[in-house]
Amino acid sequence: MMKQGILSILMASLLLFVVACGNDGSTSTNGDDGGSEQEQYTIRIAGGAVGPEHSLTRTFHFLKEQLEENSDGRFQVDLSVAGELGEDREIIEAMQMGEVHLASPSPAALGGFNKGVAILDMPFLFTSRDIAYDVLDGEPGQMILDGLDGAGLKGLGYFENGFRNVTNDTKPIESIEDFQGLSIRTMQNQTHIRAWELLGANPTPMAFGELYTALQQGTVDGQENPFGLIVANKFFEVQDYLTVTNHVYAPNVIITNSSFYEELPSDLQQVFDEAVRDAIEHNRELAQQEEIDARAELEEQGMEVYEFSQEDLQQMQDITLEVYEEFKDDIGEEVVDLFLEASLE
Repeated sequence: MMKQGILSILMASLLLFVVACGNDGSTSTNGDDGGSEQEQYTIRIAGGAVGPEHSLTRTFHFLKEQLEENSDGRFQVDLSVAGELGEDREIIEAMQMGEVHLASPSPAALGGFNKGVAILDMPFLFTSRDIAYDVLDGEPGQMILDGLDGAGLKGLGYFENGFRNVTNDTKPIESIEDFQGLSIRTMQNQTHIRAWELLGANPTPMAFGELYTALQQGTVDGQENPFGLIVANKFFEVQDYLTVTNHVYAPNVIITNSSFYEELPSDLQQVFDEAVRDAIEHNRELAQQEEIDARAELEEQGMEVYEFSQEDLQQMQDITLEVYEEFKDDIGEEVVDLFLEASLE
């Protein structure tokens, strides 16, 4: 996957390259009828590994339109979606090389560049969207974005991937006791893995691209993802039971190559910033509606849906509080305390 992804990036670079002008993006100049010239900039965007109808994919198409239209064509956007450029880690490495200019990876993929970003994957950190938006748009969220500066990356904000919920093909999960011994796919994410261990499950990290086949073949019993991803990847075809836990709110971190951004003219920086802000607002609207529609779709597809009681949710939250203590030193005590304080206000 890595070789294919990087090869795709390099081929795109050759096709789109016109004149190198000292920054990481492709540029060209066009004269109008009056003889004046304006530079054009190619922005290569990696839209992630989700399906074409998923809210994140639709958000990236919206962002492409905003960038091109609001720059009067001075931005030309090359958008790759559906995992064409590889997994998140490969995309970040390509961005550091200047071959990708904008992406929205999961927090786990950025952990090597800023340990504090792991706070975004903690269980039950945000219990509602309103809390998540307030914290991510405020000082705590900006602290995480600023922490990426030394890696040649610039943090721009957060897209929404939704609240994570549990599916499996073994039995209804109606209480915490039902997690005992359940093999559940997780991301390669130590906080997620530890949380599921504490809950009595058997967490099995694997790449997202391998998940459908693993579920189909019974390599794992279940998985946990937001409703939209469950629908987009048709996990309902190989999973019978869905339990609504909302145990992790999953933001994706919007990043760009810092050199590319800094070398844009100031007027195009403004267009770029405004397009990202508009895309964040659009994404949140899409994600909220997607959650409603996707849950209904899962029920229509025949999945049995179970809701945890408030007592079970509180017990689940209490059990996973240990994750905060165990990872506090790794993440940074200041980061953990700031986020917890802000999320409780």
